[in-house]
Amino acid sequence: MSKYNPRLREKYNKEIKSSLKETLNISNSMNIPNLSKISLNMGLGDAKDNKNSLEAALDELTTITGQKAVKTYSKKAISNFKVREKDPVGVRVTLRSKVMWEFLDRFISIVSPRIRDFQGLPSRGFDGNGNYNFGLTEQIVFPEIDYDKINSIRGMNITIVTTTVNDKHSLELLKSLGMPIKAK
Repeated sequence: MSKYNPRLREKYNKEIKSSLKETLNISNSMNIPNLSKISLNMGLGDAKDNKNSLEAALDELTTITGQKAVKTYSKKAISNFKVREKDPVGVRVTLRSKVMWEFLDRFISIVSPRIRDFQGLPSRGFDGNGNYNFGLTEQIVFPEIDYDKINSIRGMNITIVTTTVNDKHSLELLKSLGMPIKAK
Protein backbone atom coordinates (compact mmCIF):
# COMPACT_ATOMS: atom_id res chain seq x y z
CA MET A 1 0.00 0.00 0.00
CA SER A 2 1.12 3.52 -0.68
CA LYS A 3 1.74 6.11 2.00
CA TYR A 4 -0.79 8.43 0.37
CA ASN A 5 -3.70 9.38 2.62
CA PRO A 6 -6.86 11.04 1.34
CA ARG A 7 -7.18 14.72 2.17
CA LEU A 8 -10.37 14.34 4.21
CA ARG A 9 -8.95 11.45 6.26
CA GLU A 10 -5.90 13.53 7.17
CA LYS A 11 -8.16 16.40 8.24
CA TYR A 12 -10.20 13.97 10.33
CA ASN A 13 -7.13 12.52 12.07
CA LYS A 14 -5.42 15.87 12.71
CA GLU A 15 -8.28 18.24 13.56
CA ILE A 16 -11.75 16.71 13.68
CA LYS A 17 -11.01 13.79 16.00
CA SER A 18 -9.79 15.99 18.85
CA SER A 19 -12.58 18.55 18.43
CA LEU A 20 -15.22 15.77 18.44
CA LYS A 21 -13.73 14.35 21.63
CA GLU A 22 -14.14 17.72 23.36
CA THR A 23 -17.53 18.60 21.84
CA LEU A 24 -19.19 15.27 22.60
CA ASN A 25 -17.46 14.80 26.01
CA ILE A 26 -15.99 11.43 25.08
CA SER A 27 -13.42 10.10 27.53
CA ASN A 28 -12.29 7.02 25.60
CA SER A 29 -10.70 7.86 22.24
CA MET A 30 -11.96 4.55 20.80
CA ASN A 31 -15.54 5.85 21.12
CA ILE A 32 -14.95 8.85 18.84
CA PRO A 33 -17.31 8.58 15.81
CA ASN A 34 -15.69 7.50 12.57
CA LEU A 35 -16.82 6.46 9.09
CA SER A 36 -17.21 2.73 8.50
CA LYS A 37 -18.42 2.49 4.89
CA ILE A 38 -20.45 4.21 2.18
CA SER A 39 -22.96 2.22 0.16
CA LEU A 40 -24.45 3.40 -3.16
CA ASN A 41 -27.56 1.75 -4.64
CA MET A 42 -29.35 2.30 -7.93
CA GLY A 43 -32.74 0.61 -8.29
CA LEU A 44 -33.86 -0.13 -11.84
CA GLY A 45 -37.49 -0.91 -12.54
CA ASP A 46 -36.84 -1.92 -16.15
CA ALA A 47 -33.70 -4.03 -15.52
CA LYS A 48 -35.49 -7.29 -16.28
CA ASP A 49 -36.82 -6.10 -19.63
CA ASN A 50 -34.00 -3.80 -20.69
CA LYS A 51 -30.54 -5.39 -20.37
CA ASN A 52 -28.88 -2.30 -21.88
CA SER A 53 -30.23 -0.18 -19.02
CA LEU A 54 -28.73 -2.56 -16.46
CA GLU A 55 -25.32 -2.56 -18.16
CA ALA A 56 -25.37 1.24 -18.50
CA ALA A 57 -26.19 1.63 -14.80
CA LEU A 58 -23.35 -0.77 -13.90
CA ASP A 59 -20.91 1.25 -16.00
CA GLU A 60 -22.10 4.58 -14.58
CA LEU A 61 -21.88 3.50 -10.94
CA THR A 62 -18.44 1.99 -11.57
CA THR A 63 -17.31 5.26 -13.19
CA ILE A 64 -18.72 7.38 -10.35
CA THR A 65 -17.12 5.39 -7.54
CA GLY A 66 -13.97 4.06 -9.16
CA GLN A 67 -14.85 0.60 -7.90
CA LYS A 68 -16.64 -2.26 -9.69
CA ALA A 69 -20.39 -2.25 -9.10
CA VAL A 70 -22.40 -5.48 -8.83
CA LYS A 71 -25.92 -6.42 -9.90
CA THR A 72 -28.60 -7.01 -7.27
CA TYR A 73 -31.33 -9.60 -7.70
CA SER A 74 -34.84 -9.90 -6.27
CA LYS A 75 -35.16 -12.20 -3.27
CA LYS A 76 -38.74 -13.20 -3.92
CA ALA A 77 -41.39 -12.98 -6.62
CA ILE A 78 -43.90 -10.12 -6.50
CA SER A 79 -46.69 -10.54 -9.05
CA ASN A 80 -47.95 -6.94 -8.87
CA PHE A 81 -44.56 -5.68 -10.04
CA LYS A 82 -44.08 -8.53 -12.53
CA VAL A 83 -40.87 -9.53 -10.80
CA ARG A 84 -39.76 -13.12 -10.43
CA GLU A 85 -37.30 -14.49 -7.92
CA LYS A 86 -33.67 -13.79 -8.91
CA ASP A 87 -34.57 -11.16 -11.55
CA PRO A 88 -32.05 -8.27 -11.74
CA VAL A 89 -33.47 -5.20 -9.96
CA GLY A 90 -30.52 -2.83 -9.56
CA VAL A 91 -26.84 -2.23 -8.96
CA ARG A 92 -24.84 -1.44 -5.83
CA VAL A 93 -21.33 -0.76 -4.61
CA THR A 94 -19.83 -0.54 -1.12
CA LEU A 95 -16.86 1.75 -0.52
CA ARG A 96 -14.41 1.38 2.35
CA SER A 97 -11.05 2.80 3.40
CA LYS A 98 -9.28 5.18 0.97
CA VAL A 99 -11.90 4.91 -1.77
CA MET A 100 -14.62 5.86 0.74
CA TRP A 101 -12.75 8.94 1.97
CA GLU A 102 -11.98 10.05 -1.61
CA PHE A 103 -15.62 9.64 -2.65
CA LEU A 104 -16.90 11.61 0.34
CA ASP A 105 -14.39 14.38 -0.31
CA ARG A 106 -15.45 14.59 -3.97
CA PHE A 107 -19.13 14.54 -2.99
CA ILE A 108 -18.76 17.37 -0.47
CA SER A 109 -16.53 19.65 -2.54
CA ILE A 110 -17.59 18.97 -6.15
CA VAL A 111 -20.90 17.12 -6.45
CA SER A 112 -23.14 18.78 -3.85
CA PRO A 113 -22.68 22.29 -5.34
CA ARG A 114 -23.73 20.86 -8.74
CA ILE A 115 -27.12 19.60 -7.48
CA ARG A 116 -29.95 21.64 -8.93
CA ASP A 117 -31.77 23.93 -6.41
CA PHE A 118 -29.59 22.60 -3.60
CA GLN A 119 -30.52 23.88 -0.15
CA GLY A 120 -28.61 21.25 1.84
CA LEU A 121 -29.21 17.58 2.59
CA PRO A 122 -32.20 16.76 4.81
CA SER A 123 -31.49 16.20 8.50
CA ARG A 124 -34.21 13.55 8.75
CA GLY A 125 -32.05 10.94 6.98
CA PHE A 126 -30.70 9.35 10.18
CA ASP A 127 -31.98 5.87 10.98
CA GLY A 128 -31.64 5.83 14.77
CA ASN A 129 -28.41 3.79 14.68
CA GLY A 130 -26.03 6.55 13.59
CA ASN A 131 -26.29 5.89 9.84
CA TYR A 132 -27.27 8.58 7.34
CA ASN A 133 -29.30 7.94 4.16
CA PHE A 134 -30.10 10.34 1.36
CA GLY A 135 -31.04 10.14 -2.27
CA LEU A 136 -30.02 11.88 -5.46
CA THR A 137 -32.53 12.24 -8.28
CA GLU A 138 -30.02 12.25 -11.13
CA GLN A 139 -26.59 10.75 -11.70
CA ILE A 140 -25.46 13.56 -14.00
CA VAL A 141 -24.36 15.72 -11.05
CA PHE A 142 -21.17 13.65 -10.92
CA PRO A 143 -18.51 15.16 -13.21
CA GLU A 144 -17.29 11.68 -14.22
CA ILE A 145 -20.52 11.03 -16.14
CA ASP A 146 -20.48 12.13 -19.78
CA TYR A 147 -23.88 13.76 -20.35
CA ASP A 148 -23.94 12.80 -24.05
CA LYS A 149 -23.43 9.09 -23.39
CA ILE A 150 -26.23 8.43 -20.88
CA ASN A 151 -29.46 6.84 -22.09
CA SER A 152 -31.69 7.85 -19.15
CA ILE A 153 -31.62 9.83 -15.92
CA ARG A 154 -31.38 7.56 -12.86
CA GLY A 155 -31.48 8.32 -9.17
CA MET A 156 -29.49 6.67 -6.44
CA ASN A 157 -29.49 6.14 -2.71
CA ILE A 158 -26.35 6.81 -0.67
CA THR A 159 -25.88 5.43 2.84
CA ILE A 160 -23.08 6.62 5.11
CA VAL A 161 -22.42 4.11 7.90
CA THR A 162 -20.63 5.36 11.02
CA THR A 163 -19.15 3.59 14.04
CA THR A 164 -21.48 5.30 16.49
CA VAL A 165 -25.01 4.24 17.40
CA ASN A 166 -26.11 7.75 18.35
CA ASP A 167 -27.67 10.00 15.69
CA LYS A 168 -26.49 13.16 17.48
CA HIS A 169 -22.87 11.99 17.39
CA SER A 170 -23.23 10.94 13.76
CA LEU A 171 -24.67 14.34 12.80
CA GLU A 172 -21.81 16.08 14.58
CA LEU A 173 -19.27 13.90 12.74
CA LEU A 174 -20.79 14.55 9.31
CA LYS A 175 -21.12 18.30 9.89
CA SER A 176 -17.50 18.52 11.05
CA LEU A 177 -16.42 16.67 7.89
CA GLY A 178 -18.23 19.35 5.86
CA MET A 179 -21.42 17.53 4.80
CA PRO A 180 -24.01 20.15 3.80
CA ILE A 181 -26.79 18.99 6.15
CA LYS A 182 -29.40 21.67 6.81
CA ALA A 183 -30.78 22.36 10.27
CA LYS A 184 -34.21 21.03 11.18
